[in-house]
Amino acid sequence: MVVAYVMVKAHTGEADRLRGDIEAVDGVTDAHIVAGDYDVIAKADVGSPEAVKSVAATEIQGLDGVENTRTYVAMNS
Repeated sequence: MVVAYVMVKAHTGEADRLRGDIEAVDGVTDAHIVAGDYDVIAKADVGSPEAVKSVAATEIQGLDGVENTRTYVAMNS
Protein backbone atom coordinates (compact mmCIF):
# COMPACT_ATOMS: atom_id res chain seq x y z
CA MET A 1 0.00 0.00 0.00
CA VAL A 2 1.02 3.59 -0.63
CA VAL A 3 0.11 6.28 1.90
CA ALA A 4 0.02 9.90 0.81
CA TYR A 5 -1.07 13.17 2.34
CA VAL A 6 -2.78 15.73 0.13
CA MET A 7 -2.77 19.34 1.30
CA VAL A 8 -5.73 21.21 -0.16
CA LYS A 9 -6.08 24.98 -0.51
CA ALA A 10 -9.78 25.81 -0.81
CA HIS A 11 -11.50 28.85 -2.25
CA THR A 12 -12.79 31.17 0.48
CA GLY A 13 -15.65 29.63 2.43
CA GLU A 14 -15.39 26.19 0.79
CA ALA A 15 -13.37 24.19 3.36
CA ASP A 16 -16.32 22.68 5.25
CA ARG A 17 -18.09 21.51 2.11
CA LEU A 18 -14.87 20.30 0.50
CA ARG A 19 -13.96 18.16 3.49
CA GLY A 20 -17.02 15.99 2.90
CA ASP A 21 -16.41 15.83 -0.84
CA ILE A 22 -12.78 14.82 -0.28
CA GLU A 23 -13.73 12.13 2.23
CA ALA A 24 -16.05 10.65 -0.43
CA VAL A 25 -13.14 10.12 -2.86
CA ASP A 26 -12.26 6.43 -3.18
CA GLY A 27 -8.90 5.85 -1.47
CA VAL A 28 -9.17 8.76 0.98
CA THR A 29 -9.26 7.45 4.54
CA ASP A 30 -9.36 10.75 6.49
CA ALA A 31 -9.76 14.46 5.84
CA HIS A 32 -9.31 17.23 8.39
CA ILE A 33 -9.79 20.97 8.30
CA VAL A 34 -6.58 22.60 9.52
CA ALA A 35 -5.18 26.05 10.25
CA GLY A 36 -2.22 27.28 8.23
CA ASP A 37 -1.29 27.62 4.58
CA TYR A 38 -3.70 24.85 3.55
CA ASP A 39 -7.33 24.34 4.55
CA VAL A 40 -7.76 20.56 4.42
CA ILE A 41 -5.32 17.67 4.82
CA ALA A 42 -6.44 14.35 3.36
CA LYS A 43 -4.85 10.96 3.91
CA ALA A 44 -4.97 8.52 1.01
CA ASP A 45 -4.19 4.83 1.38
CA VAL A 46 -4.03 3.27 -2.08
CA GLY A 47 -2.39 0.40 -3.94
CA SER A 48 0.15 2.19 -6.12
CA PRO A 49 1.86 5.50 -6.92
CA GLU A 50 -0.40 5.75 -9.98
CA ALA A 51 -3.42 5.57 -7.67
CA VAL A 52 -1.98 8.46 -5.62
CA LYS A 53 -1.86 10.51 -8.81
CA SER A 54 -5.46 9.60 -9.59
CA VAL A 55 -6.70 10.54 -6.12
CA ALA A 56 -4.74 13.80 -5.88
CA ALA A 57 -4.43 15.11 -9.43
CA THR A 58 -7.69 13.86 -10.89
CA GLU A 59 -10.23 13.38 -8.12
CA ILE A 60 -9.35 16.00 -5.49
CA GLN A 61 -8.05 18.69 -7.86
CA GLY A 62 -11.17 18.18 -9.96
CA LEU A 63 -13.51 19.10 -7.10
CA ASP A 64 -15.28 22.43 -7.36
CA GLY A 65 -13.79 24.85 -4.83
CA VAL A 66 -10.23 23.50 -4.83
CA GLU A 67 -7.67 26.22 -5.50
CA ASN A 68 -4.56 23.99 -5.46
CA THR A 69 -3.04 20.93 -3.84
CA ARG A 70 0.31 19.61 -2.73
CA THR A 71 0.91 15.89 -2.28
CA TYR A 72 3.42 14.11 -0.04
CA VAL A 73 4.01 10.36 -0.26
CA ALA A 74 4.95 8.65 3.02
CA MET A 75 8.31 6.88 2.85
CA ASN A 76 7.53 4.42 5.66
CA SER A 77 4.46 2.40 6.50
